[in-house]
Amino acid sequence: MFEEPSHAPLLRLECNKQDCNYIATFVQDSAEVIILDVRIPCTPVAKLDNHRGRVNGMAWAPHSSCHICTAGGDSQALIWDIHTMPRPVDDPILAYQANGEINQVHWAAAFPDWISICYKNMLEILRV
Repeated sequence: MFEEPSHAPLLRLECNKQDCNYIATFVQDSAEVIILDVRIPCTPVAKLDNHRGRVNGMAWAPHSSCHICTAGGDSQALIWDIHTMPRPVDDPILAYQANGEINQVHWAAAFPDWISICYKNMLEILRV
């Protein structure tokens, strides 16, 4: 079982639909996404920490087991390639700067080349 060291609440969980061994989560008011392997859940296999503000959401790619998009209060949507795990994942492979704090992100299975984000009173659809 994973327990966050500072005992802060975990806000969201997102299961990898292509590889059910991986779950992504983040801590309240944290700028870091934690990737867990359910076979060894007590130790994160990766920490994605390039956001400059708190993380608000994440979405695994519906067509790939090693891609995840994270979005946050820094107005960024970041796409990560985690295929190098357990080695550190230092930088995202793609970044998008929105015109406001991103509150929600979704990567639809029916359209894997598109990611939708919400910020302010806007919905934006991004081609990957």
